[in-house]
Amino acid sequence: MMKKILRLFKWLAAGCGLLLVIALAINFYIIKSTEDLIINAEGIDVTIMGTIGSEEAAEFEADCILVLGAGLKPDGTPNFMLQERLDTALALYKNDIAPKLLLSGDHGQQKYDEVNAMKKYMEDAGVSPEDIFLDHAGFSTYDSMYRAAEIFDVERMLVVTQKYHQSRALYIGKKLGMEVRGVACDRNVYAGQFFREVREIIARNKDFFKVMLKPEPKYLGDIIPISGSGLKTRD
Repeated sequence: MMKKILRLFKWLAAGCGLLLVIALAINFYIIKSTEDLIINAEGIDVTIMGTIGSEEAAEFEADCILVLGAGLKPDGTPNFMLQERLDTALALYKNDIAPKLLLSGDHGQQKYDEVNAMKKYMEDAGVSPEDIFLDHAGFSTYDSMYRAAEIFDVERMLVVTQKYHQSRALYIGKKLGMEVRGVACDRNVYAGQFFREVREIIARNKDFFKVMLKPEPKYLGDIIPISGSGLKTRD
C-alpha cells in the first residue's frame, strides 16, 4: 500500500513539475517575442519628453496611445501607478507622438470609475476632450486590447504601462492583429511588486491560451473609430 502511495506521489510531483516547466516556457516565449517592441521611457522627463523614447515612438506613427487602468486611491483619483502611466501618455500626446488617447479601465460600478478619473486627470492637464476616448469596459488587459481593435478600430497603437505588464499586453495586441509598441513607465518602485510579478506569470499563461480562442469580451457595442471624436464615448 505504501509503495502505491509513493508511486502516486512521484507521478503527481512529476506532473506538477512538467506543468511548471510549461508555464515558465510560455512566459519566456511571451517576454522574448515582445521585448523588441518595448520603448523604454526610463529617465525621460515626462513634462518635456526626451529625444530617446520620443523619436522611436514618433517613427511608429500610432493611431493612439492606450493607457491601461491600474486602480484608484480611496478618494477616487488615480493611484500612483496609474498616475505614472497617465503622465507618460500625456508627455507622448503633448509631443505629438499620437493624436488620440484611449483610456481603458474598470467602470463596472457607479462607485468605482477608473475611466472618468483618468479623463479628469487628462482634461485638467489640458488635453482636448475630443482627443480623449473612454473604454468603460476594460475589465482586463485582454478586454482592453480586444476592444481597442474591434470597437475603436485601432490598427497601430502605443501601449503605456509598467514594464512587467508590457509583454502580455503587447503579445495580446499582436495576436489580435494590431501593430503595437509599448512605452514602459518605471520611474518608481511600488510596494507589492513581487506579488504583481507572480500574478503576471499566471496571467501570461491564461492569456496565451485565450488569444488562441479569441473569445469576445462580455461587453462590445457600436464601433467608435479612434479617428473620430472622443466625445462619443462619454457616459
